[in-house]
Amino acid sequence: MDRRKFLKTSALGGSAAAATALAAPAYAQGKRTLTMVTSWGRGLAGVFDSAQRCADSITAMSDGNLTVDIKAAGELVGAFEVFDAVSSGQADMYHAADYYFVGQHPGYAFFTAVPFGMTAQELVNWYYFDGGMELHDELGQIFGLKSFLAGNTGAQAGGWYSKEINSPEDFNGLKFRMPGLGGKALGKLGASVQNIPGSEVYQALSSGAIDGTEWIGPWADEKAGFQEITKIYYTAGFHEPGAGLSLATNRDVFESLSPAHQKIIEIAAAEAHQWNLAQFLANNGAALQRLQAGGVKVMEFPDSVWDAFGQASQEVLAENMSDELFKKIHDSAMASMKASSSWLNMSSGVYTAQRDRVLG
Repeated sequence: MDRRKFLKTSALGGSAAAATALAAPAYAQGKRTLTMVTSWGRGLAGVFDSAQRCADSITAMSDGNLTVDIKAAGELVGAFEVFDAVSSGQADMYHAADYYFVGQHPGYAFFTAVPFGMTAQELVNWYYFDGGMELHDELGQIFGLKSFLAGNTGAQAGGWYSKEINSPEDFNGLKFRMPGLGGKALGKLGASVQNIPGSEVYQALSSGAIDGTEWIGPWADEKAGFQEITKIYYTAGFHEPGAGLSLATNRDVFESLSPAHQKIIEIAAAEAHQWNLAQFLANNGAALQRLQAGGVKVMEFPDSVWDAFGQASQEVLAENMSDELFKKIHDSAMASMKASSSWLNMSSGVYTAQRDRVLG
């Protein structure tokens, strides 16, 4: 008998009086420690901060009745092994970018980012008001997880390169680090795409194991030290326009918690999402100025490269449409994005363009 079924049926035993007393769900009592595994190296700027923020909030809001023991990547399991560890019950929860787990199901990409997908604002619009959270939960039920958005990097940079990119052909044979469906799209342009944990990217780039990498944006990239290796930096990317991070709890564990503690986890994740987005966006501008002052050449991809990104991205999405749940998630996300962007472009988009024109 699996553990979840046992938890739900064990109250049926014993005397009639005991059965009456246990008619309500039986929740774990007393203080409890939950083990959180993460895909992040300890102290990795922004992403580990978000995991720590979740952990601290859960402990504070539960008045110490729930304590979260954070394990950085490699301390209990590897960066890309956290999904299986929590699904199997080896750990209680993970903090990661769900697009690392497209091998388990490609639909997970939408809860981090897909190429030419949603901005951070469009993502939360979909998640909280257009069915995204329910679809995240539907995916989680397959793997025994209860998941919530729990961080966001905002729009990510196009990355660091050992040479300038002047045409789509320049990607042919390029060894480049990019996870998720964006990486699959880049592979269609001839790149040799690598999926390397964040804490290992600097060494791979400095050793020549890869020719380039995307990571997050100016602040986190500066902290990682990529500017010490190359000075060519593309600041706008196609692959992650508003990358969400996730907190996922083993579903048996989640269901054994009281409703109050379940809500604490949900609220801690939501607060960490907004806090983390502000953290990245508040730091990126000053970091970019420092990078430029240090000799980094800030660049934009030419239109021909953007066109190639777009075509490759559509091919990657189309290849997964035979999966019914992927198509359901895709259609939901794209419909929400279209509806949100129609207003955002006409309101805040026009405003910021005019503000920049008027104020110079």
